[in-house]
Amino acid sequence: MEYSILKTYNLFLLTIFFLVLADSTLALAKHAGITRHYNFNIQMQNVTRLCQTKSIVTVNGQFPGPRIIARDGDRVVIKVVNNAQYNVTIHWHGVRQLRSGWADGPAYIAQCPIQTGQSYVYNFTITGQRGTLFWHAHISWLRATLYGPIIILPKKGVAYPFPQPFKEVPILFGEWWKADTEKIISQALQTGGGPNISDAYTINGLPGLFYNCSAKDAFKLKVKPGKTYLLRVVNAALNDEIFFSIANHNITIVEVDAVYVKPFKTNTILITPGQTTNILLKTKHFHPNATFLMAARPYATGPASFDNSTTTGILEYQQPSTNTKKSNKFPLLKPKLPVFNDTTFATSFVKKIRSLANAIFPANVPTKVDKHFFFTVGLGLNPCPKNQTCQGPNHTKLAASVNNVSFVQPNIALLQSHYFNQSKGVYTTDFPSNPPLKFNYTGTPPSNIFVTTGTKVVRLPFNTSVELVMQDTSIIGAESHPLHLHGYNFFVVGQGFGNYNSSKDPANFNLVDPAERNTVGVPSGGWVAIRFLADNPGVWFMHCHLEVHTSWGLKMAWMVMDGKGPKQKLPPPPADLPKC
Repeated sequence: MEYSILKTYNLFLLTIFFLVLADSTLALAKHAGITRHYNFNIQMQNVTRLCQTKSIVTVNGQFPGPRIIARDGDRVVIKVVNNAQYNVTIHWHGVRQLRSGWADGPAYIAQCPIQTGQSYVYNFTITGQRGTLFWHAHISWLRATLYGPIIILPKKGVAYPFPQPFKEVPILFGEWWKADTEKIISQALQTGGGPNISDAYTINGLPGLFYNCSAKDAFKLKVKPGKTYLLRVVNAALNDEIFFSIANHNITIVEVDAVYVKPFKTNTILITPGQTTNILLKTKHFHPNATFLMAARPYATGPASFDNSTTTGILEYQQPSTNTKKSNKFPLLKPKLPVFNDTTFATSFVKKIRSLANAIFPANVPTKVDKHFFFTVGLGLNPCPKNQTCQGPNHTKLAASVNNVSFVQPNIALLQSHYFNQSKGVYTTDFPSNPPLKFNYTGTPPSNIFVTTGTKVVRLPFNTSVELVMQDTSIIGAESHPLHLHGYNFFVVGQGFGNYNSSKDPANFNLVDPAERNTVGVPSGGWVAIRFLADNPGVWFMHCHLEVHTSWGLKMAWMVMDGKGPKQKLPPPPADLPKC
């Protein structure tokens, strides 16, 4: 009798144990991510825009490219097969790449390019991120057509911290050239002059109503009255910051660079290349007898010529079946966008972007700083090589630099040479922490505006807390520079115009709810201060996201050393890592 009671009791305990185990496994499964596989075939494709057909580089023949969809916590495995005639790499812009620097993508920084006929598997886990990012080619100017959205959903069962939208729609801005962009940049680098400007801007690959032959080539967003739409906006343009607005509609900003922000209403947004912005569009509660234009055009502050055209899409309300009037008979309402150099609007817009900074989504701003850096960012000149005619100012070549060092791309990937301890002849670790020459950065430039050249990096011990001030210069012309940091998000703790003052300006830093981003505009004729914790070992590229400036050398790299713990070290490279 006692034995059978004991047996029943033990069975009962065992059942409870397995129920608890099943429950906790279920809970784990609910929060642990899944692995998502994608195949990217890099191939040439004929595409017609502005009455002209040209062969462009695409992923799977699509332009813009396919969307990557994943949840926070998912592992993403993308096999890239290169069937085009160009060397290719793909960068997953804004993905933190924690201990997965081999999958980051910038050519000759994280990897050697994937050569024609070769393949490479990008393998990374999305950790603690949700929102909109994007992927793009990261070699030469191939990202002109090689780009697409990355949509990161919250973990299953986790809601957005804003009203659940009725529908989500990606809006990608791009730039279109009638000519071959690879020839354009190659010619510009040879002559030392500025490259030809684009012929059009695009929304989801389409130029819109204001361009030749493009009346039918306009993105159309059909909406229902009284609904909320989440627009996932990406600036994938090569060389231009963009203003965007929808006629007669206010929008609410809820996230930038895959980080939630304190929601605020606006009628226009500013977005630099490399930035993403999630906006809520609340449609009108009635059927308006009108069609509304969505329009985007550049914010341009520099001395160079730029494409001053406007791309448009159409916001169209679905009409009730009782309305016999066709929507193409409705008046077309246009939004009013800021003028091309409206820095006042740009500044006030950027200042409204604040982190949520609450218990669920804290802003972990480093309060103590281990290392301070002060970088000038801007243009300069290189001398014209002997027996050559150059088209830069006074027969020189245009260049760009950080702390007057114009970065020279190595012939072997930095991450590889760092990991295998083979830096000799590849890079040096003497990147200057401050400008080699102090001058009135936003005033009269020094008489010698030639840059120095080199492959220099900054070496950082693991877990160093960094404060970096980036200062625009007026050499050749003051200009807004969108700086992008790979492998990290950073906090934008301060910004201002004129020269940064290290004794006065820090007093006004926002250490409570600053914007957390991966790309920030250094104001034209001004400065921006950012902070980040170097907790991700590897070699991380930092560069201007205006592609022309990157081509001219406005780039550098941070080399973050391994920590002591096993989870603080960069793992070995994958077996299929491309060779140079």
